[in-house]
Order: sequence, then C-alpha cells, then structure tokens
Amino acid sequence: MQRRSFLRNGWLAPAAAALAQPSPAQAKIPKMKITRVRFYHNPNSKLLFNQSMHIVTVETDAGITGIGEGGSKDTVEQCGAMLLGEDPTRTDRLWQMMYRGYFYPAGREKLHALGALDLALWDIKGKALGVPVWQLLGGLSRDHVECYSTGYPRQGSLRETAKACVEAGFRAFRTSVADAAGGAFNSRTAVTRTFEHCREIRDGVGKDGDWCIDYHTRLDLPDAVRLSTLIEDLEPYFVEDLVRSENPGVYREVRNVVKVPIAVGEQFGDRWDINEMIENRWIDYNRVTIPNCGGITEFMKLAAICETHYVGLTPHFTGPVSEAALVHCCGVFSGPVLMEMTGAGPRNEPHLPQHFDFRNGKLWPNERPGLGVELDTRPLTLAAEVTGDPVRPTPMFFRPDGSITNW
Repeated sequence: MQRRSFLRNGWLAPAAAALAQPSPAQAKIPKMKITRVRFYHNPNSKLLFNQSMHIVTVETDAGITGIGEGGSKDTVEQCGAMLLGEDPTRTDRLWQMMYRGYFYPAGREKLHALGALDLALWDIKGKALGVPVWQLLGGLSRDHVECYSTGYPRQGSLRETAKACVEAGFRAFRTSVADAAGGAFNSRTAVTRTFEHCREIRDGVGKDGDWCIDYHTRLDLPDAVRLSTLIEDLEPYFVEDLVRSENPGVYREVRNVVKVPIAVGEQFGDRWDINEMIENRWIDYNRVTIPNCGGITEFMKLAAICETHYVGLTPHFTGPVSEAALVHCCGVFSGPVLMEMTGAGPRNEPHLPQHFDFRNGKLWPNERPGLGVELDTRPLTLAAEVTGDPVRPTPMFFRPDGSITNW
C-alpha cells in the first residue's frame, strides 16, 4: 500500500470525516421570532425589587421557550412588549433596544426586568444549539466555582459555625457588622463588638480557611475605616459595602486609608454605575450581579472591564435561576471568582425541579443546554402575558450598518 493511500484510507479518513461534522455550537440556529412573554409571580420571592425571584418566560415560534428570573409585572410588560416579533438570538441588539427604547437610560428597576428577559434569550440560544451557555461564552476557564456562605446554619458559637462552614467545602465564611443592641444602632460600639466576632471567626476558619464581612453600609465613614484597620491582621478575604452607595466617588478616599481588600457593587446596576471604581482600582472585587446589571449580555461586558483592571468577581446572590446563569458567566472568567451561597446550600424550589448544581460547598458547571434550568409553572401564578404587535414608544434610529443609536 502506498503511504498516501494509507493515510487517506487509514488514519486521515476518519479524522477528516470527524472534522467535517459540525459541532453543536457550529450548528445553524433555526430562524425564530419571539411570540409571547409571560411573567409568573413567585410567592417565595423577596419583596425587594432588586432581589426579585419572579419568573419570566420568552416563547418563540420554533417551540423553544427561554427561562429568566427577576423584574416586576409592569417593568417586564414594558420591556417584553419591545421584543415581540424579534429574532431572540440577537441578544446584544435586543439589549440595546430595551435599554434605549424609552429614550432615557434604564434605571435599576427596569434593568432588573431587562436582565430577566436577557437570561431567557440566552437560554433560548443555548437550547436551540443544544449546548450550555458557558460554551457560547468561550468555554470554561475553571472546573468549578468556589463559594462563600452567607448565613451558614448556627453550630453553637461563631467559632464553631465558621469551622463547620469551611469543613463543608466552602472557601469562606461570611459575617456582618453586629446588629443593634438594645434597639438603637451605635456605630462605634458596633465596631468593637464586630471586631470581637471577627477574631472568633478567624480562629474558627483556621489558617487555611477564609472569611469575609459585609458592613451593609451601616457604618459612618470614620467607623468603617476604624473597623477595617482593626481587622487587618485577621486577613479578611474582603470587606464589603463599607459606606453608603449613593456616592461611588467616596471610595477614592476610602481606598487611601483602608488596606484590606474591598468589595462593592451589590446595590449597583449596569457597568456605568461602577466602571470608574474598577478602572481606578478603588475596589478589589466587583459584586454587581445578575439580573441586576441587565443579564448575561451586560455582565460579560462588566467582566471584561474587571479582567482588564485585575479586579475579581464576587457576585451577590439573587435567585436560583440567576445563580445558575452566574455559574456560566463566572465559569468562563479567567480572574478570581468567589460566589455567594445562602446557608449550607440551595433550598427546595417547587417551581424549579432543576437549576444550579451545588455540592461540597461549590457550584459546578453542567452540560445541560441553555441555562440548564427546568421550570414547573404550577406552583406559580401567571400575572402577565405580552402578545400581539411590538410596542415601540419612541422611534428607533439606526446607523447605516443597521446598529441601534439613540433617538
């Protein structure tokens, strides 16, 4: 047998045949249009709009339905009406349409609804291609996502609770500034009590464990600086939300006097809320989360800014569908990541037979298509249904290449 013939008929033929077969991610997405948006009221949702766990679905004429989470009835109706008749796979274009569609930039309330719908759009795209969303975002950079626990079940003393948390597989135990004693919150005495708690926690997690603390914007600036100084030798993984969030520029001064790692962003929305804090390295970790920022489309742009400036991701926990989405986003990020998990692990969600995969204190990517979430609407209440013709309250202006600009 000639060498060329051997290679063609032997080794190379199967390889060439394999290469000729399109991978699922290369498969052609079917032509689709959005036909209906539904908003389901979740009785277990928190009352805070920016921690809404209500469910949103986006339906298509191809029979593929995407699942999202967040928003309120009125904001989802308003954003969802702009999507009708559109191609659900053009996620960035639809994000721009919803964000700019009422001329004024979307506030944080509307961003939450926009983010819920964006999750559903990415879910549709992954399901249409038969791949998990992390595959569409560039593939995994990490094998799993490490977590810290907020509100780990009490095991006696703080020391014993922190020790149990780390032994359960969590990277870190999270605490907060001491609550008010006797009805009134005294910022100065709270610092003293909190410092004692932090020493106990550091002893509990041990030299190989980590801990972090949320100031909850409770402290006045001098006391936030004082607590940060007191706990330096205890080496927290991060201190979070040291002062009120209305004026991000205050962290220019905070950064100059606080040496421990700073995490901020839980109360923020899109990248314009926090970009200067990242670019100027006033913070070490970005806590902006999904769907608060506007969903996966916006979160990945935020992640790119963070990677550029060596800032890590510690997203705030919102709801189980959003947490599932964050595993996809954080799984493809090359910088430091630490995800928040409430308690010792996920609680039972009757409307979600399947959401994120959690074990041994960690979140694990999976191979399920889309977000990997399964929805049962029976425990929920259908509160809104958006169908018919699209609603465009202001004209949409397009550049010569078809991209959207402001009206």
